[in-house]
Amino acid sequence: MKLSILIVNWNSKDYLRECLRTVRETCAELDPQVVVVDGGSFDGSAEMLAADFPEVVFVQSPDNIGFGRSNNLGFTKATGELLLLLNPDTELRPGAVASLIRCLEELPDAGLIGARLLNSDGSLQYSSVHSLPTPWNVAFDSDWGRRRWWRRQGPPAGGLPCEVEAVSGACMLLRTKDFRKLGGFDSRYFMYAEDMDLCFRLRQTCGRIYHDPRAEVLHHGGGSSRTQFSKFSAVMIREAVRVYIETHHGKAQVLLYRFLMALSALTRMAILVPIWLLASGGKRITTRVSLLKWISVFRWALGRETWAEERFQAPSSIPSTDFSIAGSG
Repeated sequence: MKLSILIVNWNSKDYLRECLRTVRETCAELDPQVVVVDGGSFDGSAEMLAADFPEVVFVQSPDNIGFGRSNNLGFTKATGELLLLLNPDTELRPGAVASLIRCLEELPDAGLIGARLLNSDGSLQYSSVHSLPTPWNVAFDSDWGRRRWWRRQGPPAGGLPCEVEAVSGACMLLRTKDFRKLGGFDSRYFMYAEDMDLCFRLRQTCGRIYHDPRAEVLHHGGGSSRTQFSKFSAVMIREAVRVYIETHHGKAQVLLYRFLMALSALTRMAILVPIWLLASGGKRITTRVSLLKWISVFRWALGRETWAEERFQAPSSIPSTDFSIAGSG
């Protein structure tokens, strides 16, 4: 078997059903092995898979051990030479996976290929390509800046593959042997930034990272909600990046990161408060959501959101994954 597709589910049964439908429709000629891990959500996915997708290898984790560790758990079942890491809230467009495979095989220095991600309405998802995190580029990242980069130098739809620093973990193709060599995802990341960490380590040991504009994949959860506030996500993203920066740049850079995040949050809050006071209707709601997010980020930068740091620690009761029992590839 040439390709294994690994999907981690958490309370996403309906998305997962549609994702697997597109896998079946677009990858039939590849005859992939599909492995689904449920990260302790027990949302009925096991029953749905047994009824509608009996060919899928299902792994049930008793607890929510996080995205990276769930992928590592599922990887022990992978038997293909190539590994596609895929989010459950994605839908593959025709030819997407074949294009990713062709790109990995035809570029001799390629270690990992990412897809061109699209929002639910078909618009471009600017998180398809990333720069690897630094204190400066994370603190002053913005939707406006990403849109400007794509307009000026972003790879056009249908264009040739191009080398990038990192790609979104929603859809990644790499060689099974390389994922095993790296030890999979770093288990210290509960969620967020584990894909950036994987790209960093892979670039240093296994090959370069490429974005394939020809491989289009819908990613329904990739656009952040403008009307709902999640303190957990707002703070967890920054905490995950803190772990990344401390691991790859040192503790001194973490202090700079916290300072810059506090400065960035204060600046944005100063802009948002008068807009919120003067706005009405939907504009007032969306501005309030943004304001609450940056208040939480500011508190995190000052060390006031310690509950998120406690949740971030992976459960000690879950043993590390032994990749020696994974299929050869």
